[in-house]
Amino acid sequence: MDGELLLVGLVVIGLIGRSRNVTTSACILLVIKLLSLDQLLPVIERRGLETGLMLLTIGVLVPFLSGKITRKDVVSIFTSPPGILALAGGALATYTNGTGLQLLQAEPHLIAGLVIGSIFGIVFLKGVPAGPLMAAGITAILMMIKDFFFG
Repeated sequence: MDGELLLVGLVVIGLIGRSRNVTTSACILLVIKLLSLDQLLPVIERRGLETGLMLLTIGVLVPFLSGKITRKDVVSIFTSPPGILALAGGALATYTNGTGLQLLQAEPHLIAGLVIGSIFGIVFLKGVPAGPLMAAGITAILMMIKDFFFG
């Protein structure tokens, strides 16, 4: 029953924070639970992140196929300062996401803090949700900094 109450809490927090992803995800999981489809939970847990990342990647790659990004645009990435910085930013972001994934695998209970922190950032800092991997990656880096300075 604790899991269901936590998900209802996340629905409320998601609604308050105007985070459709959190609200929808929590609602879908509640429906799965209410319909007694618990056998889906291990599959979702094991493959959900992979599937979500694949769909995100497909969405990001669509402009290549639709012609919104041309060969000239790609060449300019390697020859202009903003393009080179974008390459560095992309590499740093993927490293950070990988660090976040490792943290979530080691300490899955932190997801509650990441979600609530993200909602606070949306509501109070007028931020935009970046996703749990980025939030976990930043958390992992903050933990490394804390360990470095405070043992």
